[in-house]
Amino acid sequence: MYKTLLLSLALLCSAAWLQAQAYPQSAPTHTTVQGCLQGSDGNYTLTADNGTMYQLTGNTAELKDHVGHEVQITGTPSGSSAVASAQASSTGATQAATLAVKSTKHVSKTCKSAAK
Repeated sequence: MYKTLLLSLALLCSAAWLQAQAYPQSAPTHTTVQGCLQGSDGNYTLTADNGTMYQLTGNTAELKDHVGHEVQITGTPSGSSAVASAQASSTGATQAATLAVKSTKHVSKTCKSAAK
């Protein structure tokens, strides 16, 4: 009886360990943000429609033609700065989150925030 219980427990622990190893613990999440693009020479920022500012990194080569335009950026937020920015925007503080650009979509030649 004792050996059967010990064997069952060992098999259960092994199965749990294998299940934990089967899936990545944290997969990068992509975020899509729409807003007004500003900057130049590889130093670009996107001010989202809700007022949150993002420092853009990564694939920024195609952004120069869209400065001053409304764009939609899909990318990966970097580390805790994205969380800090979301908290800062809710409290009225200004701290830029970092967004690694994966793709860009042109929305309009004018920014919504400029029309307000």
